Amino acid sequence: MNVAGMSANEEPSRDLVQGTLEMLILKTLALESMHGYGVALRIEQISGGVFRVNPGSLLPALSRMERAGHVKSEWRATENNRRAKYYLLTAKGRKALVAETEQWHRQIAAIARILEA
Repeated sequence: MNVAGMSANEEPSRDLVQGTLEMLILKTLALESMHGYGVALRIEQISGGVFRVNPGSLLPALSRMERAGHVKSEWRATENNRRAKYYLLTAKGRKALVAETEQWHRQIAAIARILEA
């Protein structure tokens, strides 16, 4: 399954709702600030390995989100004493996460109604 630059292990690529990757990044950063690679690992870990974030999609998504004011970045040392750009959720990003989560739940409910018809 391809979710805005994400792929699943068992299924062929399929496009899903655009913005899903950004919503998952917002949720991941709501838990704690982290560098891009950490975000990708956390999404894969929390999804039980179902979603793997394409690095070619992650950094452009983070850049878009930073331009939109949903995240901000700062350079820090990693656990391995390397410098990496860490991303932090902003107040505007928290509001966006709430709005996108509500929209996601409406879409899921609508899809469920269609499938049950």
